[in-house]
Amino acid sequence: MEAKIKMKQIDAALLQKMLIGGAKRLEANKEYINELNVFPVPDGDTGTNMTMTALAAAKEVGNAAEVTVKEVTRGLSSGSLRGARGNSGVILSQLFRGFYKGVKDQDVLTTETVAVGFKKAVETAYKAVMKPKEGTILTVAKVTAEKAVYCARNTEDFEEFAQVVIKEANEILQKTPEMLPVLKEAGVVDSGGQGLVEFLQGAVDALMGKEVDLSSIEKTAVKPAATASEAPLEEKDIKFGYCTEFIVMTKEEISMEEEQKFKDFLMGIGDSIVVVADEDIIKVHVHTNHPGKAIEKGLTYGELTNMKIDNMREEHRERLNLTQAEAQVDDQPVKPEEPKKDYGFVAVSIGQGMNDIFRELGVDYLIEGGQTMNPSTEDMLNAIEQVNAETVFILPNNKNIILAATQAQSLVEDKNVVIIPTTTVPQGISAIIGFDPEADVESNEESMKDIIECVKTGEVTYAVRDTSINGIAIKIDDIMGIDDDGIKKVGQDVEKVTLELLEEMVDEDSELISIYYGEDTTKEQAEALLEKVEETYGDCDVQLEYGGQPIYYFLLSVE
Repeated sequence: MEAKIKMKQIDAALLQKMLIGGAKRLEANKEYINELNVFPVPDGDTGTNMTMTALAAAKEVGNAAEVTVKEVTRGLSSGSLRGARGNSGVILSQLFRGFYKGVKDQDVLTTETVAVGFKKAVETAYKAVMKPKEGTILTVAKVTAEKAVYCARNTEDFEEFAQVVIKEANEILQKTPEMLPVLKEAGVVDSGGQGLVEFLQGAVDALMGKEVDLSSIEKTAVKPAATASEAPLEEKDIKFGYCTEFIVMTKEEISMEEEQKFKDFLMGIGDSIVVVADEDIIKVHVHTNHPGKAIEKGLTYGELTNMKIDNMREEHRERLNLTQAEAQVDDQPVKPEEPKKDYGFVAVSIGQGMNDIFRELGVDYLIEGGQTMNPSTEDMLNAIEQVNAETVFILPNNKNIILAATQAQSLVEDKNVVIIPTTTVPQGISAIIGFDPEADVESNEESMKDIIECVKTGEVTYAVRDTSINGIAIKIDDIMGIDDDGIKKVGQDVEKVTLELLEEMVDEDSELISIYYGEDTTKEQAEALLEKVEETYGDCDVQLEYGGQPIYYFLLSVE
């Protein structure tokens, strides 16, 4: 009997198939992963966020400039970094980034080098999370990496290695309910951990010979969060007409001083600058009227790849469907850039009423999104670019968006970006009301953070699945009252649950109650609730506003 031939190495082409296979398997199982979310609210969910992050990565993997380990894993890192959505997506992007750092110098991969990549992935992801919680995707990644390191010492055979590692990943996933009581009560494993296991399983399937269509991933459209800003820009307002992007493959790692000189040069010829230097590559993005100057400067540092120059004025005309006659190029010189204002605001919001409130309060750019669609790091970067201010304050208004905002903050070089960690829309409204245009950045940041600590938020919505949380049995379609600490009230009547929730939130120190009614609530229903709230809490000012938010019948704020 012939001995089985061992697979002792993975080349770049196979690695490419494995990574794309992982993304496709994750996509195929995203709804199952969504169902594992403990909270039974109808939201964007873990499966959706991880899938969109992985697909953004897979697109760059499939379009790698060269099919080498370095270029393929670089695509994995950079694609996921900018495409990351939600906490789970950001953590996944950091795992990918760490894996790239661990294996990028290899021509082919062995079990040992893959184990090193896994270990580096875990280190990078843990560093990115302020307060790592065990029983989550981080635990699944850590234990899987430890098993990979152990297994690599004992076998060179990738098939054996892969089977042992994926078995360990599944086993630690099944143990997550023992680490987090909330998972145990709900009778589910961690959704982020499940997403990581699905990605790894897809990669293993490709390793074992399952065919993966490389071309289809390139055509995958990763849906961006819709943006709702002020009126569309006029063509004359586009001050720098060419969106210029390229990667410099440096001859050697550049110093921080040289990196700063490069940034200073780009700031002299344009704006919307993002320069990310990572060992022997520099990723460059700039809006300029002289793309040739940016490219020439880049050439002084090394070879260029992934070059892209877009005429933004032309794209603007196309979007507006102008006729050829209307699209005549204006021979007049470009209007000089207006000076940047001191402060600007970006907020995440959803619902026409909420959007109008934020605009009236002075928000420069709204990102349409929130619970139902977590914006990506790329969406955040685009929003920051649009705000002509020295300092841009970000109001994420959802705890699942803060990490993506933080990741965007680290990539912006030409503006000061300050994140106010608002976890709800009412917190965001209170924060911007408390902004003082006469105060400096540090004072405003401190005061706005203090303000949101004093805002209690309530949400009234419906359950999308049967579950049990904190001893409360919940059935599908039940009405739920949720405050900052979790689900507090469950019933069948929206008004009754809302009043019961307010009773939990209001205390002797409360002075202001704000009620925002959603798109599925009539004005008459809202006014009926208002009347009862005013009767019950006569010592408080009570405000009623149309929010127009989906999913939530009412959003409540108590200060």
